[in-house]
Amino acid sequence: MRYTHGLHAMLERRLPEQRLFLKSDTETRFVRLRPATQAVALAGGLFLLSWTIVATAILLMDSIGAGSGREQAMRQQTIYEDRLNALSSDRDARAAEAARAQARFNVALAQVSEMQAALLASEDQRKELETGIDVIQNTLRRTIAERDEARAQAATLLAGADATTTEAGRARDAVATLDVLAGSLRATARERDAMAAAVGEAQAETDRVALALRETQARNDAIFTRLEEAVTVSMDPLDAMFRKAGLEPEALLDKVRSGYSGQGGPLTPISISTSNRTPAPEEIRANAILGGLDRLNLYRIAVEKTPLVMPVNDPVRLTSPFGGRPDPFGRGARQHEGVDLAGPQGTDILATADGTVVQAGWSDGYGNVVKIRHDFGIETLYAHNAELTVSVGDRVSRGDKIAEMGSTGRSTGTHVHYEIRIGGNQVNPMTFIKAAKDVF
Repeated sequence: MRYTHGLHAMLERRLPEQRLFLKSDTETRFVRLRPATQAVALAGGLFLLSWTIVATAILLMDSIGAGSGREQAMRQQTIYEDRLNALSSDRDARAAEAARAQARFNVALAQVSEMQAALLASEDQRKELETGIDVIQNTLRRTIAERDEARAQAATLLAGADATTTEAGRARDAVATLDVLAGSLRATARERDAMAAAVGEAQAETDRVALALRETQARNDAIFTRLEEAVTVSMDPLDAMFRKAGLEPEALLDKVRSGYSGQGGPLTPISISTSNRTPAPEEIRANAILGGLDRLNLYRIAVEKTPLVMPVNDPVRLTSPFGGRPDPFGRGARQHEGVDLAGPQGTDILATADGTVVQAGWSDGYGNVVKIRHDFGIETLYAHNAELTVSVGDRVSRGDKIAEMGSTGRSTGTHVHYEIRIGGNQVNPMTFIKAAKDVF
């Protein structure tokens, strides 16, 4: 009681009792405001004022923070748009460069074929000339032997003439024999001279063929060098592209090779001769180039079956990247398992690689969705579409239209949600798109 009385006395000194008079026509009343009542009212007013100040400060801080977040998001979106535009320009430039490289390669391959045909023709002509020279030499040796035999027979006839023959008869026989021998010798000499001339011409022709063969070999060497450089230059970016995408090139090519194991046509290893001999250096280089071309062909097949391009060709805006992000419906942080690309309603959605449609229809959260199964354990998913243009079981190729952009399912606006899965695990689609920017 003493403490209560002391507190009351202190309040009366600070807050003396106040009376509020209320007067009417018939009576006058008053309201007594005790010190305790005034203290409670004052404390309540101070509390309301403090609460108003704190709430205002919190609202100002939230507003400032939200403004900074929006500005940062806008800057991030601008950066993504610039990167997407750069990727699109690089892709177009690389596609044009690849087309030009393919044209140069076709021209070089045609030149190799022509040079190879010329080389085979020169080889056949050289063999024919060698055979002709051997025939001429054998004929010349046979003629000389026949001439020597005729001379020996003439000497034997002269030595064995009958002793009883008259001087005149011996003279006539000798003259006739000499005429026959002279005629034979003149004919032999003419044939020898003709053979010698033919041998000279054959030797000259052989020299010309040898010179042409050396020139052909020099041209072939230059062509082989250019082809080897072209194959190397074309191969390295493809190796780097698949490694950046997280795919091992050798394992990838082995899978492609197992499905395309036929052999024949222009990529059959070259074998000029069927004899059991060591291959010539030109054959070894040609087979190495053909092996590189076969590897490039396998890469071409792998590229068509790997999702390395954007799912749209029209201008779009990257509105949400892969990874953690705030839920667009205000339900906290969520894992975003793809990328969101926003564009006009009805924009064509394209398959990013060859494959088979395994899902085409409504799915909770995704809306109208298309899922495509590709080779190498890869799947792609395209969600929130307005309309689907494929059905389950359809075979599609890269660039085929599969849907139209919309805003179905759990969506805040028109866009396509694009996912890539390897072995059932989600990966960042931008990894594949960025890996291909130096090639396509």
